[in-house]
Amino acid sequence: MDFASIVGWLDRNVAQFGITIGDERLTLQVVVLLGVGLFLTLKLGLPQIRRFLHGAAVATGKYDDPNDPGDVSHFQALTTALSATVGIGNIAGAATAIHWGGPGALFWMWMTAFFGMATKYAEVTLAQKYRDVDEDSASYSGAVSGGPMYYIERGLGPKWKPMAVFFAVLLGITAFMTGNAVQANTVADTINAQFNIDPKITGAVTAGFVAVVILGGIKRIGRVTSILAPVMAAIYVAGALAIILINVGDVPGAFALVFREAFNPTAGIAGTGAGAFLVTMMWGVRRGLFSNEAGQGSAPIAHAAAKTDEPVSEGVVALLEPFIDTLVIVTMTALVVILTNSWNARVPTEITLGGGDISYVMINESGNSVAAEPDGPVLYESGGPVAHGSPHVAWHEVSVREIYVDEDMTIPFTGAVNPATASATTIQGETLNVLYGQAVESGAPLTQLGFRRGLAPLGDWGHYIVIFSVLLFALSTAISWSYYGDRCANYLFGPKAIIPYKVAFVAMHFVGAALPLAVVWSLGDIFLAIVIVPNLIALTMLSKHLKGMTDSYFQRTPWQR
Repeated sequence: MDFASIVGWLDRNVAQFGITIGDERLTLQVVVLLGVGLFLTLKLGLPQIRRFLHGAAVATGKYDDPNDPGDVSHFQALTTALSATVGIGNIAGAATAIHWGGPGALFWMWMTAFFGMATKYAEVTLAQKYRDVDEDSASYSGAVSGGPMYYIERGLGPKWKPMAVFFAVLLGITAFMTGNAVQANTVADTINAQFNIDPKITGAVTAGFVAVVILGGIKRIGRVTSILAPVMAAIYVAGALAIILINVGDVPGAFALVFREAFNPTAGIAGTGAGAFLVTMMWGVRRGLFSNEAGQGSAPIAHAAAKTDEPVSEGVVALLEPFIDTLVIVTMTALVVILTNSWNARVPTEITLGGGDISYVMINESGNSVAAEPDGPVLYESGGPVAHGSPHVAWHEVSVREIYVDEDMTIPFTGAVNPATASATTIQGETLNVLYGQAVESGAPLTQLGFRRGLAPLGDWGHYIVIFSVLLFALSTAISWSYYGDRCANYLFGPKAIIPYKVAFVAMHFVGAALPLAVVWSLGDIFLAIVIVPNLIALTMLSKHLKGMTDSYFQRTPWQR
């Protein structure tokens, strides 16, 4: 069994562990994220609505006191966290959710974000309350360390330290994958697709940039992200808004499609079909978590560094994140993909037989693609598979109906595709490494297609917005996640572990650029599925204390002093 097969098994049996209903599986991840988010929303009295405006006021710096303990301002803490959350999840994650779950997946991303606002408020407030402040620490390590590992140990008590250690180990590994390798991989994949640059070269360049920033510590990270985050968001949002305005007459229909497909999915491409409700829900929640990180326990680490002596004041700033990230930016991405009909479009594609996006599927009774492993060469005649109902070539897990020898797609392929050698042999005996066909896109290339189509009335340049945004989003996300990881290393092993962790982080950035796309995303999902559990347990058990802190803050109104 090769590495990719092992990762696939773990993804099916760990990341998607849950309750099987009919033919579908309701994952534990979906249950606990939505369940805890709903619980905290009710327990804390709808903070995502009642405290939203106050959070916005605090974030502007209106109530900042430079003498308060901490490393960065409220705004820098917010932008550092947003730099980690507003990233590939908004570009590739939203498109992937629609690819697998259909347009209805957006609704479940909204639900994850709405309840996630309460979850984010809770975890950041607790991270501020139980953080560790050492004003005499070295500049590269920062004065503040905080996050779930601290509020698990200090809030629940010393006997819970094993769970705190477990969380820190898992999040440190997740930082390597979700916050780093996925980012590097998406940049390398996008640059390679557009400019045919070797992913290893792209990985080396981006790893160098990440190294220069993160070795400067949280203060340099805060300065860089406070510039990168607003700039990258403004460019991306401007492009998406232009497409929405061009297609404004179709917007009501797009929203109607989202709501209809959320509960009665019929229009999926890769994973859904008539009645596959749980697939739509699962992909919406999974990609929603990847996008806004609520409940994951990562963002509280950045917010713990904010200059304040009132934990709730940073909690209300944090609840803005899922709103900005998912309810605004992800929605724009999804609308672009839906309005331009890119999500179900088949476009001329170079099928690289040794590439990470190729797979093999069979068509089930519902007409959907089902993953399959050929036990030998796949025979083709006149562009189509010889044996109906057998495994055949797919791109982004969706069947390629006809494959061709030439780029103009005028010569149908007849011969054998050999998965073992990642090559094809024509009936004349010629060996090929590339074939061509009409295929669907997924991830960042799908969003790129949406922008290209949507801005076509203004010229053929819309896809460059996505390429530029992918580069900035991925770099800023990796930079912020390096801080999350080094706080975990600091908690586990002390300041001496910070520099070695950062060096390993940079090395993993380069490795991530070269790994197949499906493998990197699956590894990220595996660790995300596990790391949320100890954090959500702690949030639930500390909810009574959290409510007391919230009530006290808004009764005292310390910001008015």
